[in-house]
Amino acid sequence: MPFITIEKIAEKWGITPRQVRTYCAEGRILGATLIHGEWQIPDDAVKPKRKSRRTFPKTILDILEAERSSRISGGLYHRLQIDLAYNSNHIEGSRLTHEQTRWIFETRTIGNMAADIPVDDIIETANHFRAVDMVIATATSALTEAYIKRLHEVLKSGTSDSRKDWFAVGDYKRLDNVVGDMETCPAKDVHREMVKLLSWWKSADKTLENLLDLHVRFEKIHPFQDGNGRVGRLILLKECLKYSITPFVIAENFKQFYYLGLSDWRQGNRLRLMDTCRTGQDVFILGLRQFGHMKLAEKAAADMAREEKV
Repeated sequence: MPFITIEKIAEKWGITPRQVRTYCAEGRILGATLIHGEWQIPDDAVKPKRKSRRTFPKTILDILEAERSSRISGGLYHRLQIDLAYNSNHIEGSRLTHEQTRWIFETRTIGNMAADIPVDDIIETANHFRAVDMVIATATSALTEAYIKRLHEVLKSGTSDSRKDWFAVGDYKRLDNVVGDMETCPAKDVHREMVKLLSWWKSADKTLENLLDLHVRFEKIHPFQDGNGRVGRLILLKECLKYSITPFVIAENFKQFYYLGLSDWRQGNRLRLMDTCRTGQDVFILGLRQFGHMKLAEKAAADMAREEKV
């Protein structure tokens, strides 16, 4: 992908280089990369929309974006970052505790690790925080192959996998793989199947049920060599925020229900996975209430009740 400088993109967009640097630092330009102290920007990057001057949040995305930008500690954004990183990574086998995950997020250090922890667990946790920031900053963007590949690149950069010749960081898998007893899409067919999936999602009704169908089908394709579960759950967060579906974190202690739910869904039984994710929505709504966002909590609860009746 060709990259251009801050000065050229500023001229192209009709803004100052300083504003472009601010957009880059805030993670609002998809694909912008800091190389040797200089920002390199894809020449097809989309100019971020100007932030609203609203003085109060109208959506969950408003809250998360405001708290992310100002780095407010102890709010909804803070909790989401820690809970999502801990649970999503733990589902995939991370050995970091919730407290260790919190410490890495709050202090940007690893602290005192009482047990031997794989370096990749630490790197992927820090990367996960960056990926969530990207999701919040770009939630309203279109869900494309390039976007999904960028999420994978952010998540897996700097890991031991990234040093393997056959492992494609930020690109689709090169080798066929199997997950448990489930066959996944052959590597040669991934691009074709992802195009079909994203085309279906573009025209689908944006409901929780259809979003979970997107997730199940994404995991069945299994487009990357590793990191598919975490990328898939980041996509869930992004599309929830974009389409005003109450977000949810799949708790690590619901891991078995989650995996069984994925399997059940492929066999036509959608109840288990729906219930698992609705439980996560209930927890998120509780968090809204705890942080004083009562109107949004009531709206989210009403939206959930309305969708369950359909």
